[in-house]
Amino acid sequence: MSAKKKFSRYSKSNQAFYIFNTIFWIIVMFLILYPLYLVIIASVSNPDAIVAGKVIWHPVGFSMVGYESVFKYREMLRSYGNSIIYTLVSVTISIVITLAAAYTLSRPKFIGKGLINLFFVFTMFFNGGLIPTFLVMKDIGLYNTPAIMILMGCVSVWNLMVARTYIQTNIPHELYEAAMLDGTTHFQYFFKIVLPLSKTIIAVLAVYYGVSKWNDYFTGLVYIKDRNLLPLQTVLREILATLQVDKSGDYMQTMSDNAADMAEAMRIANVAKYCIIVVATGPVVILYGFMQKYFEKGVMIGSLKG
Repeated sequence: MSAKKKFSRYSKSNQAFYIFNTIFWIIVMFLILYPLYLVIIASVSNPDAIVAGKVIWHPVGFSMVGYESVFKYREMLRSYGNSIIYTLVSVTISIVITLAAAYTLSRPKFIGKGLINLFFVFTMFFNGGLIPTFLVMKDIGLYNTPAIMILMGCVSVWNLMVARTYIQTNIPHELYEAAMLDGTTHFQYFFKIVLPLSKTIIAVLAVYYGVSKWNDYFTGLVYIKDRNLLPLQTVLREILATLQVDKSGDYMQTMSDNAADMAEAMRIANVAKYCIIVVATGPVVILYGFMQKYFEKGVMIGSLKG
């Protein structure tokens, strides 16, 4: 049966609803996708066309000058590598700690589970503030070290609760009892049974933690003084804040005395900011595309009471 015949079988009220619903979501999709599309076409357009407002539906005066300027910036590639290392190491540690804590809190006979769970939830709503946290990090030797970028915000209580709910609802307690009859210890049960059955939640946690760590600029801004250790997002924030480049593509902290050089710098800056957005968000967009189905599962897991 063709789509037209199927559609004709519905009542007029249902047909009107489907037509309105289709139009509505097309408009919503356009409003979401067009800004992303505009950033991409602007990043490969002529800077003068961008200033003139001619870049609307397609690139105007194809040019890669923005990307050339961005990748000539001395700290760009180094900070990109830093962010990749920080993200991979932090996500690995975060998943291990989150799943271990989630497994413990999912045990029905774990003594003190309610009190420990209260301590975890308390941190979701209250914290010591920026200055006390900064002083603590400095006193324990994490200030201005790569470890602060890896460990700060390493465990999300929300992700912990999602993982706990997954283990409680998808791995029956009877499986644990059967394993105990065979002499299995908690460590053996966790590594040989729980982890292999938790691939979905591991993927969900990897995406959640990965996106969060990749987009983290504030930790580098506050806790990192050595510019060789800065993550990509902190460097990009500085670039977007200054929006000043010199003729060779290096971003400046001071204004040029030469009016022509300054005009050229601002001209390139108009397109460079779009290139920066593409460079920074590219890995995350690709990750979203491959892991989209796990986001849906993650939302459904979090909606269940554990």
